[in-house]
Amino acid sequence: MRWLAGWSGGVSQGRLLAARRPFDQTVQEALAALATVRPIAARALWTGPDPLWAVGDWRPEEIRQFVHRPGDRAPQPVTGPADLSADTEATARLLVLGHCGAADQELAAGLAAARGGAVRHLTGWAGSYTAVLRLGTRSTLLVTDLAGLQPVFHTPWCGGTAYATAGLPLADLVGAGVDTGHLAAALACPESAEALGTSTPYTGVHRVPPGHTLAIRGGRPQVKGYDEEGTAGTGPSPDGEAAAVRELTRSLLEAVRSRVRQAPGGPGSGRPRIGADLSYGTAATAVALLAAAVPISAAPAAPAAPAAAPPAVGVPAQVRRTGATKGSWARDDAPEGEPPTPELLAAVTSHESPRPAPEPPHDTGRPRLRHTVLPTGPSQLPYAELSDDPLAGPLPDAPGRALVTGGAAAARLAAGGTDHLTGHGARQVLDGHPARLADLLRDGRPRELLPPVAALAGADRALTGTLSGALRTPVTVLRAARRLARARWAEALDDAAVQLTTRRGTTGPGVRQTMGAHSAADLAWLVPGPAARWLSDDALAAVALRLRLAARGPEPLLAPGAHRAKLALHHHAANYRTLVQVAERHGQRVHAPFFDNRVVRAARLLPADLRLQPGARHALLRTVLAGAGRVDLPPDWGRAPRPDRAAAARLGLRRAGDALADLFRAPLLAEAGLIDLPAVRRALGAAADPYGEVPPGALDGLADLVAVELWLRRFEARRGGACWTGLPVPQRRALAGVRVG
Repeated sequence: MRWLAGWSGGVSQGRLLAARRPFDQTVQEALAALATVRPIAARALWTGPDPLWAVGDWRPEEIRQFVHRPGDRAPQPVTGPADLSADTEATARLLVLGHCGAADQELAAGLAAARGGAVRHLTGWAGSYTAVLRLGTRSTLLVTDLAGLQPVFHTPWCGGTAYATAGLPLADLVGAGVDTGHLAAALACPESAEALGTSTPYTGVHRVPPGHTLAIRGGRPQVKGYDEEGTAGTGPSPDGEAAAVRELTRSLLEAVRSRVRQAPGGPGSGRPRIGADLSYGTAATAVALLAAAVPISAAPAAPAAPAAAPPAVGVPAQVRRTGATKGSWARDDAPEGEPPTPELLAAVTSHESPRPAPEPPHDTGRPRLRHTVLPTGPSQLPYAELSDDPLAGPLPDAPGRALVTGGAAAARLAAGGTDHLTGHGARQVLDGHPARLADLLRDGRPRELLPPVAALAGADRALTGTLSGALRTPVTVLRAARRLARARWAEALDDAAVQLTTRRGTTGPGVRQTMGAHSAADLAWLVPGPAARWLSDDALAAVALRLRLAARGPEPLLAPGAHRAKLALHHHAANYRTLVQVAERHGQRVHAPFFDNRVVRAARLLPADLRLQPGARHALLRTVLAGAGRVDLPPDWGRAPRPDRAAAARLGLRRAGDALADLFRAPLLAEAGLIDLPAVRRALGAAADPYGEVPPGALDGLADLVAVELWLRRFEARRGGACWTGLPVPQRRALAGVRVG
């Protein structure tokens, strides 16, 4: 795990006070001892009053720093640790950590502009990164991304504020225990910001919401949004659909190009330089084809201006075109003469179902994709890690389903490249959430509901017959959309609290059996999670209280559909972050370009009716590839059936039956009062029975419960203070039960 940690206004102020007042000798010794606390195996970035460290296998190009001092004509780059003790109130520093496609000149210009207080421009470069801005001697500002893939956490410590890009190190620092109320909310309402708030699995450690900044002034934290969707300049493009698609094309091309051109090379790495994961449909395939179009002969260079799009090689002349990016990717930058030998890109697919092995993407011109199909073995099935020691696995920052389903992802990453590209996030960024149907009604555009509702009816007609598909589905969906369009936010949260405590909508085999029923259930301000059906009454009552308290707060600025879509993106980004922490190899980087700020902002420009059209995501990706010169895709591209992961999950449950029985013989979840243990045991037995009936969503809910139980056991078995040196080892606290109130 790579993370950044520091603090402001804490130990440094204590030392100053100790010099001015006759403190007791014991207090002075304690302050001196705390001044020696630092992360284990850390690289110091800032030294002095407010230190900052980078921990983990950071690459040199992933840590870039600039400083602007009084008298400097322009900001200057910084190499090595920076001593903050010599800074004045006029000194400004900018630190960018992660993959950032901005050139040094752009970072310097960004720091110069940020001295006036503007920070939104610091989030507009290609890539996925965390920006840290320090103005003067008492103000530190950390900027999160829009999707939540690069989070920031903070907690009070020694009279100031400690912050980090991971929550576990802060829990180690302050000796925090498990917040069972947060775990209950995460299981009951995983996509509800109202139930989760800013809490984390660690008591007293808070998370900065995506799209917000954490400002620490004089040791006190202040959280403020810098990019509120729905305000001026962040909604659909006023220039129409064509302009929005062009901006999406430019952003996605630049996101892929910046990663391929800046990826480190070298034959001694033991793996290909660039890899791609094709196990997630057309989005991953599109990213792989875009990566294969990036020239490899030129040395890594600064990215082009935002209005320009990157060049491409290997596109035959007969298929080149202008279009969305005005031909800028259709120009060959290679010199005259024989072209260089193309570098192979490792395209990895996991064969997850009895279907025939998937075909590699169609790569014309110079072939660069080396396609590898990985057969699914017993070690790649869900719950396979339980067969060994459950406590021996990785401990991510937060519990996630990847703890029980990450075996296949780990195998793909092991066969992938040093920089591995994935298509994660495309569905949440590009697709129209079903709740957006209510937004169309609120905007007075009921006719635009006809195509998506007709598509749902057609799918259900093929699945359940004419009566259910052609008649029941349209009525059910339109009625739910009209109800959501008229619902008030506070009343909806109160209704959701009642729904949780009375267990309505959380059980029963008839929930979400058809496409229409699934969409109608999503047409609400808040939807219970798949694991809510097995939570205890006390846990559900505690979550309901959180919802009732949130209903007394300010109403969201967004319409219900846009609000639900944003929360779904945040939830998926958090799950993806857990997957990366579980499966990523040392020295490897796993990239998800669809989570980039520029791509998320470009997708916001797309009209809602375009997103809701049947097959909208595949059509958008086809347009993006056409803008890169790839117009030779097969006609049925994007229509392949998705693999049946339910069969693999049930097989994994059967193979891990004995391990699951041991895990839930005396689970920590039951000790904390979070679950109805007899009901969970019955559900595990029914899911493992090959002839048993499993309600819709039950497999996902069981995976969530097992993942949280595994995470709790690994956290409790972990030695406290393992992230820090010079810190007294705190006494392990017992796992407190969930409290109502």
